[in-house]
Amino acid sequence: MNAPLPTPFFARPAAEVAADLIGCTLTVGEAGGLIVETEAYDGTDPASHSVKGPTRRNASMFGPPAHAYVYRSYGMHWCLNLVCEPASAVLIRAIEPAFGIEAMEHRRGLSTRHLLCAGPGRLTQALGITGADDGRPLAEAGFAVMTAAGPVDVVADRRIGISQAVERPWRFLAAGSRFVSRPPTRDALPWRVPR
Repeated sequence: MNAPLPTPFFARPAAEVAADLIGCTLTVGEAGGLIVETEAYDGTDPASHSVKGPTRRNASMFGPPAHAYVYRSYGMHWCLNLVCEPASAVLIRAIEPAFGIEAMEHRRGLSTRHLLCAGPGRLTQALGITGADDGRPLAEAGFAVMTAAGPVDVVADRRIGISQAVERPWRFLAAGSRFVSRPPTRDALPWRVPR
């Protein structure tokens, strides 16, 4: 059986955590699924919210690891990040829905399974995540990330939806998944990390 990821798993560089999260299970209440797409951001990254230091909006990024950093993107969509080392976090871009699908479909008003959680805004809407979850510990009941069931083929690619440091290969995807927000580009490379 899968076990919750311990806090030390998150207390590492964001790119390592982002790659290792592929294939893990994200649970929010009774809904969730396998993480199939992530992006890493850290304090040295011009595209990161933390690059200019702590603010009221990004305070959770400077808090302890294994907590949620939830912010609103373009005033429209909530985005879920998992805090790693100080000033760094991993954006959860997509999951493959595995349970609580009916609840997710109801929240989204959509029954196309591969689009339910394909993209940060879709994912948070399907899982019912809002700004009230900002700073929430992953160890809290009903909110967890569980270990992967086995090895997963991971590819690294350019990040999307940003205008700075796009060339950093810090978007990680489950190879061949049809549940990602956007397929990998031709520049994507296999990523090998110990499991």
